[in-house]
Amino acid sequence: MAVRAVRGATQTEADDREQILAATTELVSEVMGRNGLTTDDVISVLFTATPDLTAEFPALAARKLGFSEVPLLCASEIAVPHALPRVIRLMAHIETDLPRADVQHVYLRGATALRIDIAQ
Repeated sequence: MAVRAVRGATQTEADDREQILAATTELVSEVMGRNGLTTDDVISVLFTATPDLTAEFPALAARKLGFSEVPLLCASEIAVPHALPRVIRLMAHIETDLPRADVQHVYLRGATALRIDIAQ
């Protein structure tokens, strides 16, 4: 079994606690589903949020999904002037038999603009 990293991002409409939790829940669920993962396959998850999102920690959504034994960390993205606003990103380290090319990275909502080459 290999250790792989899977990336993802989503965007909220506002700096609102419920929107942050809903968007993060959707993102984590899509990453898990598209890659056939369970929480036992997840080594750790790093969440970042753009500096304009401060109403809630994105990791709380993962905790509510059952990531109670998975190390989670939240951080702030650097404030780049032309960056897409209100974006939550994740990078999950996973154990999987999937070849690197078959790992499904997930970009949802307005964050599809970040990776047009692989957006769904």
